[in-house]
Amino acid sequence: MTEQEAKKRIDDLSREIESHNYNYYVLSQPLIDDYSFDQLLKELESLEAKFPQFASDNSPTKRVGGDITKKFTTVEHEYPMLSLSNTYSEEEIIEWENRVQKLSPTQPEYVCELKYDGVAIGIRYENGALKQAVTRGDGTKGEDVTTNVRTIKTIPLKLKGDFPEKFEIRGEIFFPLERFKLLNEQREELGEELYANPRNTASGTLKLQNSAIVADRGLDCFLYGVYGEKIIAESHSRAVEQAGEWGFKIPSYQKRMIAKCQSIDEIMEFIAHWDKERHHLPFEIDGIVIKVDRYETQENLGYTAKSPRWAIAYKFKAEQVQTELNEVTYQVGRTGAITPVANLAPVLLAGTTVKRASLHNADQIEKLDLHEGDFVYVEKGGEIIPKIVGVNLGMRKDNAVKIDFINHCPQCNTLLLRKPGEAQHYCPNYNGCAPQIKGRIEHFISRKAMDIDGLGPETIDLLFKQGLVNNYADLYELTFHDIVELERMADKSANNAIKSIKSSKDIPFESVLFAIGIRYVGETVAKKLAKHFKNIESLMNASFEDLINVDEIGEKIAQSIRLFFEDHENKQLIERLKNYGLKFEIEEAEGSSEILSGKTFVVSGVFEKVSRKELKELIEINGGKNTGSISAKTSYLIAGEKMGPAKLAKANDLGVKIINEGDFLKMINHPNA
Repeated sequence: MTEQEAKKRIDDLSREIESHNYNYYVLSQPLIDDYSFDQLLKELESLEAKFPQFASDNSPTKRVGGDITKKFTTVEHEYPMLSLSNTYSEEEIIEWENRVQKLSPTQPEYVCELKYDGVAIGIRYENGALKQAVTRGDGTKGEDVTTNVRTIKTIPLKLKGDFPEKFEIRGEIFFPLERFKLLNEQREELGEELYANPRNTASGTLKLQNSAIVADRGLDCFLYGVYGEKIIAESHSRAVEQAGEWGFKIPSYQKRMIAKCQSIDEIMEFIAHWDKERHHLPFEIDGIVIKVDRYETQENLGYTAKSPRWAIAYKFKAEQVQTELNEVTYQVGRTGAITPVANLAPVLLAGTTVKRASLHNADQIEKLDLHEGDFVYVEKGGEIIPKIVGVNLGMRKDNAVKIDFINHCPQCNTLLLRKPGEAQHYCPNYNGCAPQIKGRIEHFISRKAMDIDGLGPETIDLLFKQGLVNNYADLYELTFHDIVELERMADKSANNAIKSIKSSKDIPFESVLFAIGIRYVGETVAKKLAKHFKNIESLMNASFEDLINVDEIGEKIAQSIRLFFEDHENKQLIERLKNYGLKFEIEEAEGSSEILSGKTFVVSGVFEKVSRKELKELIEINGGKNTGSISAKTSYLIAGEKMGPAKLAKANDLGVKIINEGDFLKMINHPNA
């Protein structure tokens, strides 16, 4: 390679890597997998070593990570969050261990840990209380996501035992696979595009502006790296054990999530074990981290410009198989969203037999350039179903026909629509397309909606085919005889179904609002709408401007609500449900009022007349809003005994009015005032 060719390749690689860095760290939307990215970085490192005259000070090889987003406060790390050297080669692990041996005055010991596929986090504690949580960012600076991190139940707000006065603990926040699957199932029900993988979704969740949504999603965290001015232990493994004693969720020695190793053979055995067993974990890992255990040896080994010499990460290659594409079929969701699915020749992948893979939308089919009979590469990375990541063009037949996305609904033959800015096609035949009708009824009876037992999808299908139900209002006209005469339905089951339908009339308004299936109105949004408008009439008559003035209701949701209630048949359904006795207004709690409307409160400390929980309930009953942290938008801090000095200082700095529980109780005319 000539100098001119090398310079051009270095420039091209630098631009490409920076682009991928931005997509990965800032947008949380990577366009290539980790292996491909690491190969690009290694090529650039190699070229810069051979042609150092072309290595820029701003080269991606000299960076720790990506850019910083602007939505959250940027915080400088007290201890830089350096990246680890990555390898996919066992030979390079052996070479690393040999170097460590040569540079160490004594025989080194190692710790092997799982490399969690999540979001790196650093959490600062002072006097045993959570002070601040900061993302990795570019390694030097990260984003303050303290409010969202506080919602993660496995992260302690207060510590126990003999902990240092000030220290930072680091680890990885991740999305448990079961919670991720549930979230995507909910999005599928709403006709929304599915999230691609748990790692990106965890990253996006941490950057949400609504901590209630973060709390609902159920993120988890392992913490294992302790940093501070004072030495708390002689080794990394002992520091991890101590962190567990203070109340942190640490990797389990019993489950072999962390292990002490004396030799390269033991390191390799740990890697081999988890390369096979990782598919049985309830979360995703993408490799193994090997560290020198003793801190003294770590200090002797030191650092390169961007990573420690005393640690290395072995990354698993994503398991990928090749199989033949038999056909592409199309599913119709309850909102009319059309989802393409690849039907494959059965193939074993990550311990299970795969027959279908997600294609998401028309853009994905176009991007893959799928043809009939293609041999495709399939990966499984936390999705509900596996995904196609590429096509073996060398095996494509000369006469293979390109797959084009359908123009008409596969169920009712209605011409499909695709709105500007949306990824999916929709069938507009809202009241005449069978899968949409049955899907809406199934959603209506679901546990988080009307919670009607005894009527599963098969029973709904039978009721629909026999013309007994054509919408969810028809459920309330069903008789015992209608149900018992269905195939495989016994007297007891029919009785239980009728009782459950009757009991559903006691379900509160916010659940009924969720159940009727307005697009984009999930559980959380339904609660906010019910609380704000109080009854269905007010909501139905609300203008677009009225709707977007509700806390966290955006234009897309507002438009969807208006379209739903402008539909004559939807209004008829609501009227029928009201006549059947369903609840379409908020049942105000005793002593409720709007005295605190528009006011935001933070409750902190210990109280005498009422408990903290009761205080928060009183705030909401009287129209106020609870928040967990103080900001310029906080109206009042209700201060009790033993309140943290930091919270008090912040309230004073921001000019937030501080009151005691007596002041608050007088404010709402409480009898204990």
